[in-house]
Amino acid sequence: MAVLDVVKYPDPRLREPTFDVEVFDDALQELVRDLADTMFALNGAGIAAIQVGRLERVFLIDGRVAGRNDDEPVVFVNPEIVEEGRGISISEEGCLSFPGVFVEVKRPRWVRVRAKDQHGQEFEIEGDGLLGRALQHEHDHLTGRLLVDMVGLVKKEMIKRKMKRWHSENDGEADARGDEGSPVIV
Repeated sequence: MAVLDVVKYPDPRLREPTFDVEVFDDALQELVRDLADTMFALNGAGIAAIQVGRLERVFLIDGRVAGRNDDEPVVFVNPEIVEEGRGISISEEGCLSFPGVFVEVKRPRWVRVRAKDQHGQEFEIEGDGLLGRALQHEHDHLTGRLLVDMVGLVKKEMIKRKMKRWHSENDGEADARGDEGSPVIV
């Protein structure tokens, strides 16, 4: 159990191809615990394994975002989006790999995801609102699609400059928190 360093944009590891998990062993359980510790320490609503430099197709969503009464994370192993729709929603998103960056992103309003939990049991979950957005955001990480890919050219350049400034000010520090009190989404 550890808080891991979060990979920050433009690190090329965020674009690496991910692979399906075949074995649901102690190493996977440790990865899930470390992802949960990292997500909660950084006040995130979700986190993907690729964001800590791991290539397994795994992401977590905070249980409160998923509508649970506790914050126990929902674990998604080998997730796939099986259906999306019900209109379009535009809302602000942040990302642990883009500290302090918040941009409006257009996404389908609703999504259904099929995955396995950390023990290999298959399940499906539907989400709209914040849950639907978080599911899509984390799934995007597993396909190499990032927040910067979801905006126009002008905003993309602004994000690149902001991240360059962040890196120079933080000199490679691992802290992924945005401005204190900012709603780091996923």
